[in-house]
Amino acid sequence: MKRYRPHILVVIALAVVLSTGWHGSLRNALTDLRFAWESRAASGNVVVVAIDAPSIDRIGVWPWPRSLHADLLHRLEAAGAQDVAFDIDFSTPSDSASDDAFLTALREVGGSTILPSFKQPTPNGGAAHVNRPLKPFSNQSWPAVVNVAVESDGLVRRYPVGEKLGDAQMPSMAVVLAGQDANRRPPFLIDFSIRAASIPIVSYVDVLRGDAAALDKLRDKKVIVGATALELGDRFSVPNGRIVAGPVLQALATESVLQSRMLRWTSNTGMIMGLGLICLLMMYSWRRVAPGVRVAILVAAGAGIESTAALVQERWPLVIDTSLFHIAIVAYLTAIALDEIDFRSLLGRIAESRFHRIAMSLGDGLVCTDEDHRITVWNPGASAIFGYMPTEMIGRPFETLCAMPTEDCSKTFAIRDAARQALLVPGGAVVVEFEGRRKNGETFPVEASFSGWQGTEGFQYGAILRDISVRKREAERVRYLAEYDALTGLANRNTLHARLASLLTVAQRRSSEVALLVLGLDGFQQINDMLGHAIGDLVLRAVAERLRTEADGRAVVARLSGDEFAMVLDCAASDEPIAAFAERIARAFEAPLVTGSRQHRVKISVGVAVYPEGGQSADDLLSNGHLALSRAKATRRGSHVIFENAIRQELESRLTLESELALAADRGEFELFYQPQVRLIDGGLIGAEALIRWRHPVRGYVSPGEFMPVVNTSALSERIANWVMETAGRQARAWELSGNAVRVAINLSPSQLDSGDLAHSVAELLKATGLTPSLLEIEVTEDILLHDEGRVLDIFKRIQQLGVRILFDDFGTGYASLSYLKKFPLDGLKIDRSFVLDLLADSDDAAIVGSTIGLSRQLGLTVVAEGIENRATADFLVSMGCEEGQGYFFGRPMPADAFEKQFLVNRLETVSAA
Repeated sequence: MKRYRPHILVVIALAVVLSTGWHGSLRNALTDLRFAWESRAASGNVVVVAIDAPSIDRIGVWPWPRSLHADLLHRLEAAGAQDVAFDIDFSTPSDSASDDAFLTALREVGGSTILPSFKQPTPNGGAAHVNRPLKPFSNQSWPAVVNVAVESDGLVRRYPVGEKLGDAQMPSMAVVLAGQDANRRPPFLIDFSIRAASIPIVSYVDVLRGDAAALDKLRDKKVIVGATALELGDRFSVPNGRIVAGPVLQALATESVLQSRMLRWTSNTGMIMGLGLICLLMMYSWRRVAPGVRVAILVAAGAGIESTAALVQERWPLVIDTSLFHIAIVAYLTAIALDEIDFRSLLGRIAESRFHRIAMSLGDGLVCTDEDHRITVWNPGASAIFGYMPTEMIGRPFETLCAMPTEDCSKTFAIRDAARQALLVPGGAVVVEFEGRRKNGETFPVEASFSGWQGTEGFQYGAILRDISVRKREAERVRYLAEYDALTGLANRNTLHARLASLLTVAQRRSSEVALLVLGLDGFQQINDMLGHAIGDLVLRAVAERLRTEADGRAVVARLSGDEFAMVLDCAASDEPIAAFAERIARAFEAPLVTGSRQHRVKISVGVAVYPEGGQSADDLLSNGHLALSRAKATRRGSHVIFENAIRQELESRLTLESELALAADRGEFELFYQPQVRLIDGGLIGAEALIRWRHPVRGYVSPGEFMPVVNTSALSERIANWVMETAGRQARAWELSGNAVRVAINLSPSQLDSGDLAHSVAELLKATGLTPSLLEIEVTEDILLHDEGRVLDIFKRIQQLGVRILFDDFGTGYASLSYLKKFPLDGLKIDRSFVLDLLADSDDAAIVGSTIGLSRQLGLTVVAEGIENRATADFLVSMGCEEGQGYFFGRPMPADAFEKQFLVNRLETVSAA
């Protein structure tokens, strides 16, 4: 077994490499290295017309009108170019004049133009989309595939001869340009020994303006037109650290075909035979030949096989895979090295020096003594701790390190009894602490781990010593931080909870009251945002100091978190009513806080929970105190609110309503009502706004104003919003199929933007229902636009591209409505009903509405006025230029069947009569 061990190691190494695929990386690296050795020039028969930075500077931002490509084709034909291949996307139409000009140019050049087709992955990971030239273009040109495969290391090495697009096999651009047969052959390796810099490149703009020098380079040449400018991003990483533009990569592939350099891997048979030969040679020579000779044989074999592979790759379009051969050689070299090492001698030398190296390199102090406890080993760590050099301590008693005199019994135990006790402890060590003394007389706590062993010169002891003064201080610090707030020095939440629980225990015995005040700063976030967190911390310290002053030792003051504080007051020890105490604390902050040279006006709101009415335990009081604080911030900022059961009942009512809403969604209790939207000039129906209604099994119809605020802030929001969109879309499609093209508007919920892809959901709805996109309208409010603007803008653009309209709802009620008209892709806006209701009586409302209508018409937006309740208001809006409106005058929200009877049946009858 020992005789064959090196060869088994080689076999295992090869098996591991083959199973993991590591040899592929080595194979690619060796091939790339040969490319670097075998540099060759391009033939010059392929010229790249580059859409480069100078062209973009002269012509303008990409993409360019296709009329320019038409002019380029004429220039290339006049210059005598053979074939022209465009590495540019022609799969989508542009303006008709440019497309016609390009089509005419294709016809006039006589079918010598190659246009690209390519696969493009879809964003959702589905089947790849095939982009082909427009049908008129493809009828006048040769088709070619331009896709290339990027390998796992990010590099492009292989190039396809052709690829199947749909049902047809399409040749690649390089194969068509080189005039080769595109039969079903596997991809080939591009010959990257051809220098990319040797490929002639002329600028697009030079050809377009008829530069003589540029046109001379194109005579009788094959031309590839494509982007090389960095900003257009069409670039690929290729071997040997180079990055080339897409057209240059296509030119290299074309050169590989023209120069008969379509490289292919050779058969693995030769590699297997070479591996077998080297293995047989090593098995024969292992014990017969000296290790140096074997190493020389292996190195010579590796150099020989690699030189042969390089020569073959240079002269013929063949690439020999030598990766496994080199791996076998490295494995054999490793086996020779392992076979020659004397491990026993090595372990012996390691064992001899181990103790010395460990002792001298330890960061801790290491001290060894003889059986009389005199120091025999003193390492640098001990010098750093105690300040003594080794020459000062070798031979001295260990007790010299102790702070107490040696006759003290505790010190005798520290070295004698503790060291001997270590022999009886599992693991052979005992840890003790004692007071040590440095050379300068300073005392400090020391942790010592004692052990003992039988040496050649009698029984010996050792101790690993650590200065634990920092650990002690940190332990005190941790203990302090566990009980107090690091910023303000007040008690923290845990300490407050413990003291509150203790006071409640006493209060239960004597039937007294305990008050908990939860205090929150009003507007503190503005201080942090405007002045920074450093100033904010100073303000929090000032708040803490004022609370200490006002408490005057009669209450426990704590910081709960952020800008929330708490005070616990034993009412039995205070003669001040709790309401007066809470109000005094709130009024204490009417005076400004001083931090350095600044003064800050900070108000404080107080929520009070009093035992026993406000809670029976510390957790109950904290919970109810926070509820009272929330009520104070909402209704009495700068003052106090004492907890009452009504506050919790209100919260419980909300939770109950949320539960009922969840059941309503499961039971299908929600309905959509539709309110008509009409043309104001003649009252003709244009569309309808879909509005949700809840038919409660007991209460009947519940007002949206009661349940929608809860829906919008609950986990049900997205589910209900998606139901509204789907139901409204299906209803609109049903009306469309019945001959009524009714535009249905739905209100967008913020939750639909927070999760998932809204544009994709809208597209899926249109696809599932078959609804005409223009019959779906989405209304958005300013609180939705306040989300991540970049993401919302992208979603809205994609929705508009589907053909769905987007309207700005409640226009005029927000603070940044005009800026949103500029930023976001909107089709129209709805004037809020608050401006329309008093339009006839309020001149300010009339001015606002008139300005909004004028601005919208200038921006090309439609305007819908809400809240029209009489004919006079409708006529006044018409005189202002408003074309669409809705309101009770035209119809209240109603179920779909009622809407059909009132508006759609009459409409059909009118059409029939006509």
